[in-house]
Amino acid sequence: MTQNSPFDRTYQAPASTRDASGDKVDQGLRAYMLSVYNYMALGLGITGVVAFLTASSPAMMDAIFGTPLRWVVLFAPLGFVFFISARIERMQASTAQMLFWTYSGINGFCFAILLHVYEGSSIARVFFISAGMFAAMSLYGYTTRKDLSGVGSFCFMGLIGVIIASIVNIFIASSVMHFAISIIGVLVFVGLTAYDTQKIKGMYYAADSGEVSTKKAVLGALTLYLDFINLFLFLLRLLGNRR
Repeated sequence: MTQNSPFDRTYQAPASTRDASGDKVDQGLRAYMLSVYNYMALGLGITGVVAFLTASSPAMMDAIFGTPLRWVVLFAPLGFVFFISARIERMQASTAQMLFWTYSGINGFCFAILLHVYEGSSIARVFFISAGMFAAMSLYGYTTRKDLSGVGSFCFMGLIGVIIASIVNIFIASSVMHFAISIIGVLVFVGLTAYDTQKIKGMYYAADSGEVSTKKAVLGALTLYLDFINLFLFLLRLLGNRR
Protein backbone atom coordinates (compact mmCIF):
# COMPACT_ATOMS: atom_id res chain seq x y z
CA MET A 1 0.00 0.00 0.00
CA THR A 2 1.26 3.45 -0.82
CA GLN A 3 1.76 6.07 1.85
CA ASN A 4 -1.11 8.20 0.56
CA SER A 5 -3.53 5.32 0.12
CA PRO A 6 -7.01 5.82 1.61
CA PHE A 7 -6.53 2.44 3.28
CA ASP A 8 -3.84 4.05 5.48
CA ARG A 9 -6.16 6.65 6.95
CA THR A 10 -7.29 5.85 10.47
CA TYR A 11 -10.20 6.70 12.71
CA GLN A 12 -7.68 8.41 14.95
CA ALA A 13 -6.83 10.91 12.19
CA PRO A 14 -6.83 14.63 13.10
CA ALA A 15 -10.26 16.07 13.67
CA SER A 16 -9.88 18.31 10.61
CA THR A 17 -9.86 15.23 8.37
CA ARG A 18 -13.02 13.77 9.87
CA ASP A 19 -16.68 14.74 9.93
CA ALA A 20 -17.36 17.79 12.07
CA SER A 21 -20.13 15.86 13.81
CA GLY A 22 -18.98 13.15 16.21
CA ASP A 23 -22.45 11.55 15.92
CA LYS A 24 -22.04 11.19 12.18
CA VAL A 25 -18.65 9.57 12.62
CA ASP A 26 -19.99 7.19 15.24
CA GLN A 27 -22.96 6.21 13.08
CA GLY A 28 -20.70 5.71 10.09
CA LEU A 29 -18.27 3.65 12.15
CA ARG A 30 -21.05 1.44 13.45
CA ALA A 31 -22.38 0.90 9.94
CA TYR A 32 -18.90 0.12 8.67
CA MET A 33 -18.16 -2.41 11.42
CA LEU A 34 -21.59 -3.98 10.96
CA SER A 35 -20.82 -4.52 7.28
CA VAL A 36 -17.50 -6.15 8.24
CA TYR A 37 -19.24 -8.60 10.56
CA ASN A 38 -22.02 -9.25 8.03
CA TYR A 39 -19.51 -10.10 5.30
CA MET A 40 -17.64 -12.35 7.70
CA ALA A 41 -20.81 -14.13 8.87
CA LEU A 42 -21.98 -14.68 5.31
CA GLY A 43 -18.55 -16.03 4.39
CA LEU A 44 -18.70 -18.49 7.28
CA GLY A 45 -22.21 -19.46 6.21
CA ILE A 46 -21.05 -20.20 2.66
CA THR A 47 -18.16 -22.27 4.02
CA GLY A 48 -20.49 -24.25 6.26
CA VAL A 49 -23.07 -24.96 3.55
CA VAL A 50 -20.45 -26.04 1.00
CA ALA A 51 -18.74 -28.23 3.61
CA PHE A 52 -22.01 -29.95 4.54
CA LEU A 53 -23.10 -30.52 0.93
CA THR A 54 -19.67 -31.84 -0.04
CA ALA A 55 -19.43 -34.17 2.97
CA SER A 56 -22.92 -35.49 2.22
CA SER A 57 -21.93 -36.54 -1.30
CA PRO A 58 -19.55 -39.53 -1.50
CA ALA A 59 -19.16 -38.90 -5.22
CA MET A 60 -18.03 -35.32 -4.63
CA MET A 61 -15.68 -36.38 -1.84
CA ASP A 62 -14.09 -38.96 -4.14
CA ALA A 63 -13.86 -36.45 -7.00
CA ILE A 64 -12.04 -33.94 -4.80
CA PHE A 65 -9.97 -35.95 -2.36
CA GLY A 66 -9.47 -39.04 -4.49
CA THR A 67 -7.84 -37.15 -7.36
CA PRO A 68 -5.05 -34.56 -7.79
CA LEU A 69 -7.82 -31.94 -7.52
CA ARG A 70 -7.32 -32.15 -3.75
CA TRP A 71 -4.07 -30.20 -4.07
CA VAL A 72 -5.87 -27.39 -5.86
CA VAL A 73 -8.56 -27.32 -3.18
CA LEU A 74 -6.00 -27.38 -0.36
CA PHE A 75 -3.70 -24.64 -1.68
CA ALA A 76 -6.13 -22.39 -3.59
CA PRO A 77 -7.45 -20.67 -0.41
CA LEU A 78 -3.95 -19.51 0.49
CA GLY A 79 -3.55 -18.04 -2.99
CA PHE A 80 -6.88 -16.23 -2.66
CA VAL A 81 -5.83 -14.67 0.66
CA PHE A 82 -2.57 -13.33 -0.74
CA PHE A 83 -4.18 -12.12 -3.96
CA ILE A 84 -7.07 -10.31 -2.27
CA SER A 85 -4.79 -8.71 0.33
CA ALA A 86 -2.26 -7.54 -2.27
CA ARG A 87 -4.63 -6.37 -5.00
CA ILE A 88 -7.74 -5.12 -3.21
CA GLU A 89 -6.87 -1.43 -3.64
CA ARG A 90 -6.67 -1.85 -7.42
CA MET A 91 -9.83 -3.93 -7.90
CA GLN A 92 -13.46 -2.95 -7.88
CA ALA A 93 -15.50 -3.52 -4.75
CA SER A 94 -17.74 -5.99 -6.59
CA THR A 95 -14.66 -7.99 -7.62
CA ALA A 96 -13.41 -8.05 -4.03
CA GLN A 97 -16.79 -9.31 -2.86
CA MET A 98 -16.89 -12.04 -5.51
CA LEU A 99 -13.37 -13.21 -4.64
CA PHE A 100 -14.25 -13.35 -0.95
CA TRP A 101 -17.38 -15.45 -1.63
CA THR A 102 -15.34 -17.73 -3.90
CA TYR A 103 -12.65 -18.10 -1.27
CA SER A 104 -15.28 -18.96 1.36
CA GLY A 105 -16.78 -21.60 -0.92
CA ILE A 106 -13.42 -23.25 -1.71
CA ASN A 107 -12.68 -23.33 2.01
CA GLY A 108 -15.92 -25.27 2.39
CA PHE A 109 -14.48 -28.09 0.25
CA CYS A 110 -11.48 -28.27 2.59
CA PHE A 111 -13.63 -28.27 5.71
CA ALA A 112 -15.81 -31.11 4.41
CA ILE A 113 -13.17 -33.56 5.60
CA LEU A 114 -13.73 -32.40 9.21
CA LEU A 115 -17.27 -33.76 9.08
CA HIS A 116 -15.83 -37.20 8.41
CA VAL A 117 -13.12 -36.95 11.08
CA TYR A 118 -15.09 -35.41 13.98
CA GLU A 119 -18.55 -36.10 15.39
CA GLY A 120 -21.17 -33.60 14.26
CA SER A 121 -22.21 -32.75 17.84
CA SER A 122 -18.57 -32.15 18.72
CA ILE A 123 -18.12 -29.77 15.78
CA ALA A 124 -21.26 -27.85 16.76
CA ARG A 125 -20.13 -27.57 20.39
CA VAL A 126 -16.67 -26.30 19.46
CA PHE A 127 -18.18 -23.88 16.94
CA PHE A 128 -20.31 -22.20 19.62
CA ILE A 129 -17.37 -22.09 22.03
CA SER A 130 -15.28 -20.48 19.29
CA ALA A 131 -18.06 -18.01 18.51
CA GLY A 132 -18.31 -16.98 22.16
CA MET A 133 -14.56 -16.48 22.51
CA PHE A 134 -14.36 -14.62 19.22
CA ALA A 135 -17.25 -12.31 20.10
CA ALA A 136 -15.77 -11.47 23.51
CA MET A 137 -12.32 -10.68 22.14
CA SER A 138 -13.63 -8.76 19.15
CA LEU A 139 -15.80 -6.66 21.46
CA TYR A 140 -12.76 -5.99 23.63
CA GLY A 141 -10.73 -4.96 20.60
CA TYR A 142 -13.52 -2.63 19.47
CA THR A 143 -14.11 -0.93 22.83
CA THR A 144 -10.69 -0.77 24.50
CA ARG A 145 -8.72 2.47 24.45
CA LYS A 146 -5.49 0.56 24.93
CA ASP A 147 -3.19 0.32 21.92
CA LEU A 148 -3.04 -3.37 21.02
CA SER A 149 -0.22 -3.11 18.44
CA GLY A 150 2.17 -4.72 20.92
CA VAL A 151 -0.23 -7.62 21.39
CA GLY A 152 -0.48 -7.98 17.62
CA SER A 153 3.31 -8.11 17.19
CA PHE A 154 3.66 -10.68 19.97
CA CYS A 155 0.87 -12.85 18.55
CA PHE A 156 2.38 -12.67 15.07
CA MET A 157 5.68 -13.98 16.42
CA GLY A 158 3.73 -16.69 18.20
CA LEU A 159 2.02 -17.58 14.93
CA ILE A 160 5.38 -18.01 13.20
CA GLY A 161 6.43 -20.30 16.02
CA VAL A 162 3.24 -22.34 15.72
CA ILE A 163 3.76 -22.79 11.98
CA ILE A 164 7.37 -23.92 12.43
CA ALA A 165 6.47 -26.27 15.30
CA SER A 166 3.59 -27.73 13.28
CA ILE A 167 5.92 -28.52 10.37
CA VAL A 168 8.42 -30.15 12.72
CA ASN A 169 5.66 -32.18 14.37
CA ILE A 170 4.66 -33.65 11.02
CA PHE A 171 7.89 -35.63 11.15
CA ILE A 172 8.15 -36.44 14.85
CA ALA A 173 4.39 -36.91 15.50
CA SER A 174 4.59 -35.97 19.18
CA SER A 175 1.23 -35.93 20.97
CA VAL A 176 2.68 -33.62 23.64
CA MET A 177 3.84 -31.13 21.01
CA HIS A 178 0.48 -31.44 19.25
CA PHE A 179 -1.28 -30.47 22.49
CA ALA A 180 1.12 -27.58 23.15
CA ILE A 181 0.76 -26.25 19.61
CA SER A 182 -3.03 -26.33 19.92
CA ILE A 183 -2.96 -24.41 23.22
CA ILE A 184 -0.59 -21.78 21.86
CA GLY A 185 -2.62 -21.55 18.64
CA VAL A 186 -5.78 -20.76 20.60
CA LEU A 187 -3.98 -18.04 22.58
CA VAL A 188 -2.45 -16.56 19.43
CA PHE A 189 -5.76 -16.22 17.60
CA VAL A 190 -7.59 -14.96 20.68
CA GLY A 191 -5.05 -12.14 20.80
CA LEU A 192 -5.14 -11.56 17.05
CA THR A 193 -8.92 -11.28 17.12
CA ALA A 194 -8.75 -8.33 19.51
CA TYR A 195 -5.82 -6.72 17.67
CA ASP A 196 -7.33 -7.14 14.21
CA THR A 197 -10.68 -5.74 15.34
CA GLN A 198 -8.95 -2.63 16.62
CA LYS A 199 -6.93 -2.35 13.40
CA ILE A 200 -10.07 -2.72 11.26
CA LYS A 201 -11.82 -0.08 13.34
CA GLY A 202 -8.82 2.19 12.75
CA MET A 203 -9.18 1.77 8.98
CA TYR A 204 -12.51 3.61 9.07
CA TYR A 205 -12.51 7.07 7.52
CA ALA A 206 -15.73 9.05 7.44
CA ALA A 207 -14.99 10.71 4.09
CA ASP A 208 -14.41 7.42 2.22
CA SER A 209 -16.50 6.77 -0.86
CA GLY A 210 -18.86 3.80 -0.85
CA GLU A 211 -16.45 1.92 -3.11
CA VAL A 212 -13.47 2.35 -0.77
CA SER A 213 -15.55 1.65 2.33
CA THR A 214 -16.83 -1.60 0.83
CA LYS A 215 -13.32 -2.78 -0.04
CA LYS A 216 -12.14 -1.99 3.48
CA ALA A 217 -15.09 -3.94 4.87
CA VAL A 218 -14.29 -6.96 2.68
CA LEU A 219 -10.62 -6.88 3.71
CA GLY A 220 -11.65 -6.60 7.36
CA ALA A 221 -14.09 -9.49 6.97
CA LEU A 222 -11.38 -11.64 5.42
CA THR A 223 -9.04 -10.89 8.33
CA LEU A 224 -11.62 -11.75 11.00
CA TYR A 225 -12.78 -14.78 9.03
CA LEU A 226 -9.23 -16.14 9.16
CA ASP A 227 -8.99 -15.41 12.89
CA PHE A 228 -12.24 -17.24 13.60
CA ILE A 229 -11.49 -20.23 11.37
CA ASN A 230 -8.07 -20.78 12.90
CA LEU A 231 -9.39 -20.34 16.44
CA PHE A 232 -12.07 -22.92 15.64
CA LEU A 233 -9.55 -25.39 14.18
CA PHE A 234 -7.20 -25.21 17.16
CA LEU A 235 -10.08 -25.59 19.62
CA LEU A 236 -11.39 -28.53 17.60
CA ARG A 237 -8.00 -30.22 17.92
CA LEU A 238 -8.21 -29.75 21.68
CA LEU A 239 -11.88 -30.42 22.39
CA GLY A 240 -13.23 -32.32 19.36
CA ASN A 241 -14.31 -35.94 19.57
CA ARG A 242 -13.10 -38.01 16.64
CA ARG A 243 -15.36 -40.58 15.01
